[in-house]
Amino acid sequence: MKLFKLVLNTIPRPYLIRMSYWARPVLSTWLKGDRYTDPIDGKSFKRFLPYGYGEQRPNVLSPSTLSLERHRLLWLWLKNETKFFSAPLKVLHMAPEQCFLDIFRSMKNLDYTTADLFSPIVDVKADILDLPFEDDSFDVIFCNHVLEHIEDDSRAMSELLRVMRPGGMGIFQVPQDLSREKTYEDFSITEPEERAKHFGQYDHVRVYGKDYFSRLRDAGFRVDEVVYAKTLDEQTSDRYRLNPDEILPVCYKET
Repeated sequence: MKLFKLVLNTIPRPYLIRMSYWARPVLSTWLKGDRYTDPIDGKSFKRFLPYGYGEQRPNVLSPSTLSLERHRLLWLWLKNETKFFSAPLKVLHMAPEQCFLDIFRSMKNLDYTTADLFSPIVDVKADILDLPFEDDSFDVIFCNHVLEHIEDDSRAMSELLRVMRPGGMGIFQVPQDLSREKTYEDFSITEPEERAKHFGQYDHVRVYGKDYFSRLRDAGFRVDEVVYAKTLDEQTSDRYRLNPDEILPVCYKET
């Protein structure tokens, strides 16, 4: 067990979440306990794994679903505050997260479509700047940690709005630096190392600031800035390993 832990600690953390997919049974057994719980599958552990690009965040990666803080926050909000798990809904999931994919695909109430430009596991190969769907097609759209990769994010937002049905809802999470009033972007920075230095990851093209919500509103969405973890007691937030300051951008298309 000590040798296994030593080997695990030598793995570059950006690759841990990919490698861990096949190792989940081993990791889940090794870390089994009752201190922390992944609400997505209900399994509990003595601790979660570390994860992060550059600086590591300790105790954040679930050994079973490989969910991070943002995934668990979204799951809890959907479960507790919406009818996502019961209402008949047509759903578009851009760049679907592995921790949700199989669950959402199995849900009988959902007409569920996944899309991405490069992923081999999605239903539709699609460029977010020119989505191959008709206007007003989807009740719910998930597009999380995608827009920070797209130079023309305003066009991507417009496409998401176009294919959303009036009265529909979208969740568009992004990495966000809430200490910044304005989003920082510089498209002359193209080298992966420089992008990592400036934007936090080799394939990001910006760091969103507090004005992210204004950018969504400028695209035509009505936006609720939901600080959902703040509505939970401290013990619950800690048990699920949530980021208490993360804001869920819940976007609606007006009827």
